[in-house]
Amino acid sequence: MKELTKAEQVERSIMKKFKKTIWSRFILALKSYKLVNDGDKIAVCISGGKDSMLLAVLMKMLKKYSETNFEVYYLSMDPGYNKANRKRLEENAQMLEIPIQIFETDIFDSVVNVGGSPCYLCARMRRGHLYNEAKKLGCNKIALGHHFSDVIETTLMGMLYGAQLQGMLPKLHSQNFEGMELIRPLYCINEDDIIAWKDTNELKFLNCACRFTEECALQDGDTKSARLETKKLIKSLRGKIPEVEHHIFKSLHNVNVDTFPGYKKDGKYFDFNDWYE
Repeated sequence: MKELTKAEQVERSIMKKFKKTIWSRFILALKSYKLVNDGDKIAVCISGGKDSMLLAVLMKMLKKYSETNFEVYYLSMDPGYNKANRKRLEENAQMLEIPIQIFETDIFDSVVNVGGSPCYLCARMRRGHLYNEAKKLGCNKIALGHHFSDVIETTLMGMLYGAQLQGMLPKLHSQNFEGMELIRPLYCINEDDIIAWKDTNELKFLNCACRFTEECALQDGDTKSARLETKKLIKSLRGKIPEVEHHIFKSLHNVNVDTFPGYKKDGKYFDFNDWYE
């Protein structure tokens, strides 16, 4: 019997050991939110981390098995990685048989003098460059690796740190690139299951390739510390309410606007006094 390549082993693990927690939930998101349709040209955006690499593998498998007629490109931006991070990105893509197209930018140089945490500005600039490159390829969508846990954490962070109830949609239209759309195919996949998949297959991805914070995941900058504290909060709640994350997720799909004293719709604010009487 022919020995399986590493890429084949990884894909088999998704269809066997992780079929319920990863593959089925990937397909659930695609169908529930109509993320991939006939005629789509999708740029899968790969940073080199565990989430985007899993997304790339899943989209490659979807292209192989799905009856949906779509095209997929694997787009990776080098914003100024050091040589070791660039090499790991390239080697992982080769090992997983992902035909990435890498383009270079100077984003890290552009945000080096930004006061406080440059993460927010960096993320916005990254997305703009990705949209632009995807459009050059003729794509109508970009796919990002935001997952179930990101949705929960972002919602709670908005409440606890931003004084607002704001979710993360599974897809949205670009405001600056006409005809372009952002999709999140990992929307229903828990981060713990992504980590289990990575560890089972003994894969080593980029954690945070930021030039300024080599241990970015543990830094005390505003954005990262807020997310880290939110992760800790969810973990503590899970000890008392095992389904707490699923409850929060379901609540985003079951919003009763009539019970809110104020809300925004299409950028306009509505006060309950406007309709109460």
